[in-house]
Amino acid sequence: MKNLMAFCLALLSWPVLSQSIQGTWQLTDTKTCFQSEMKESDTEKELEGMMGGKSNASVAKLIVFKKDGSGQEAIFSAGKKKGSDMTNFQYKISGQELQFTDKKSGMITRRFVIDELTESSLKIHDAVKECETKSFIKVK
Repeated sequence: MKNLMAFCLALLSWPVLSQSIQGTWQLTDTKTCFQSEMKESDTEKELEGMMGGKSNASVAKLIVFKKDGSGQEAIFSAGKKKGSDMTNFQYKISGQELQFTDKKSGMITRRFVIDELTESSLKIHDAVKECETKSFIKVK
């Protein structure tokens, strides 16, 4: 019975393990707990579409996962080579959990659960707050 359960768990985590998180990812959608719980009316959805929505095409938040376990997170503006608010971090993946660690101490600073990892998309949620989600698309 234990072997069967272990096999089932391994099959569930297979899609996450079969893809690589390495590369450059652009944040396409983020939801806080408040936004996740709030339901928009049809009128609000219609008005949001007319007002241009929530996105600003000239600014993008990118996160880069490198092969060596390091990464960078920054906000880039159109026409600028260097990003602002640049943050360097170390990361590791443990099962379906993405962990950001402090470079010097090795202490885990942020934890996310990988909900979906494909060749072109990444969806994660905060390990502590399941209702805080982030969606990314692969750009490089």
